[in-house]
Amino acid sequence: MATSFSRVYSAQTNLLNAFIISVEVDLSKGLHSFNVVGLADRAVDEARDRVSAAIKNTGYKPPKQNNKKVVISLAPASLRKEGPQFDLPIALAYLLAAQEVEFKPEGRIFLGELALDGAVRPIQGTLALTLAAKDAGFTEIFVPIDNAEEAALVGDIAVYGASTLREVIDHINTKDSPIEPHCITPQVKTQISSNDISTLTTFEDIVEQESAKRGLIIAAAGGHNIALYGPPGTGKTMLAKAFAGILPPLTFDEALEVTSIHSIAGSLTQTIITNPPVRAPHHTASYVSLVGGGTYPKPGEVTLAHRGVLFMDEFPEFDKRVINALRQPLEDGLVTISRAKGSAEFPSQFILIAALNPCPCGYLGSDKCKCTMHEVHRYKQKVSGPIMDRIDMWIEVGQVAHEKLSAASTDTSGRQTKAAKVSVQKARAQQEGRGVQNARMTNKDLSKHAKLSKEAVHILNLSAKKQDLSPRAYHRVIKLARTIADIEQEPDITQDHILEALSYRPKQEL
Repeated sequence: MATSFSRVYSAQTNLLNAFIISVEVDLSKGLHSFNVVGLADRAVDEARDRVSAAIKNTGYKPPKQNNKKVVISLAPASLRKEGPQFDLPIALAYLLAAQEVEFKPEGRIFLGELALDGAVRPIQGTLALTLAAKDAGFTEIFVPIDNAEEAALVGDIAVYGASTLREVIDHINTKDSPIEPHCITPQVKTQISSNDISTLTTFEDIVEQESAKRGLIIAAAGGHNIALYGPPGTGKTMLAKAFAGILPPLTFDEALEVTSIHSIAGSLTQTIITNPPVRAPHHTASYVSLVGGGTYPKPGEVTLAHRGVLFMDEFPEFDKRVINALRQPLEDGLVTISRAKGSAEFPSQFILIAALNPCPCGYLGSDKCKCTMHEVHRYKQKVSGPIMDRIDMWIEVGQVAHEKLSAASTDTSGRQTKAAKVSVQKARAQQEGRGVQNARMTNKDLSKHAKLSKEAVHILNLSAKKQDLSPRAYHRVIKLARTIADIEQEPDITQDHILEALSYRPKQEL
């Protein structure tokens, strides 16, 4: 036969989306060559050597022994192809075109990197790729055995986990056999269980700081951003760590979304993420690592914290450009990366916990402080007005008397943390009934769901003029008051709710 042709199907991620890819192979007479076309990156281009060795070590003739011109086309050609997940489909497409094996490629997706001995290695983004395959109408998907449990989170598609190229061939090959064999057992659908977050730090471990704990409960209940400020060693970091323990678990759709993001980014350490992710980048983190970007945009820490918490310790020590880049995600819940070749939008709806000291040394106002006025001013200027405006709560974490530290008793019952979780869950339940989280309310939502008493309106307007609140800050006070009312199971916002919300605005000395 002068020419032979085959087509099998695979998939790949682009940004946070997944696309179906056709892997086409054409064999023709001529001196041996092996070319991959279709805007392939280096990892895809190097597949020729991995595939050839895997085919040889699986017991079939490698492309070089057939002495034919091999052209591999990855379509659509306009989409940049990257990653080693095309190794398995390329090998199968070649064997099918060379008539070494026979199988029906329709309705099947193949994913996997091949080792030189034919073993199938794990890949990134399996959950997103499986969801795309299901949405495109495919009924079977073959993935590395290490990714099978992740892929099986998706229902209505048969998932086959393969350890070697030989296993896949034995499963699908119908050559010299009238009945198609089935050698791989389909993966059982992965069951999701929401376990309580096991944190090393709980509210019971923190002595005093009741106002800060109250603030964290409000922030968790309404999804509000919060800043903890005070001298070093007062418990700001411990409070932030304990915050994760009072957050409710993710819903099923949220869990799939978050897991998909982390799988694509290569940071997935478990089959599925059922609890809100917590990200804590170091203050030396670069702009790209935090916000995302690059020549080919990749998600950053703000996207990995989607539906969870972004804890930024030593907040003013971050580069000023990095801090100001938080404006869009804090306001819109997404970050836009623009490049000459196009733009990308990444979801970034998170709760920001910022921890900061009053000055570079942390001891402003005491004899320990050695900072000059210029150093203090420059330190505070790192956090701009627009960023301060987007943080709903500013809570001082002061020193605790030594007598109270030595007299503190350890509560192992966890009553305080459990009570906080109950308050948060009750408040979240009311917001679910309204269909919008308090921190994400629009002005239209506020007029519908945040009714203020006459006394509340009066005190709010009076305080807004005195503190010179911006329209954004004015509405954020109402959102915060709505959350406080939800915690207390009150249908309307009263004067007390407004007063407490106003008490969390940043003080002038900040």
